[in-house]
Amino acid sequence: QVQLVESGGGLVQAGGSMMLSCAASGLTFSSYAMGWFRQASGNEREFVAAINVNGGTSTLTDSVKGRFTISRANAKNTVYLQMNSLEPEDTAVYYCAALPRLKYYTGSQNYHEYDYWGQGTQVTVSS
Repeated sequence: QVQLVESGGGLVQAGGSMMLSCAASGLTFSSYAMGWFRQASGNEREFVAAINVNGGTSTLTDSVKGRFTISRANAKNTVYLQMNSLEPEDTAVYYCAALPRLKYYTGSQNYHEYDYWGQGTQVTVSS
């Protein structure tokens, strides 16, 4: 079956950096765009970043532009989220998800469009 497993979360001080990884199995990774979402306590799940199947195009939500970078390594079936200049407002559970490739340009920011989800990893940024 399909599995998406996030890793790399934890506790970091404000201004620090952290890299999240998401390892995929059970699917043809290069056929899926990939996304990262986050959900803070009491809030709805929100879009963070997405990347197309070959890594040539990505999109980020405004609040993380200039601080976060999404990338992927198809040979490793892995997608990454590099997070720099972290702020307490970035504290959340971060989820990776797989999106059918044809939905990237129309649905990458809509969590309803994603087929598969990881279990999430907690990121806590202390002030």
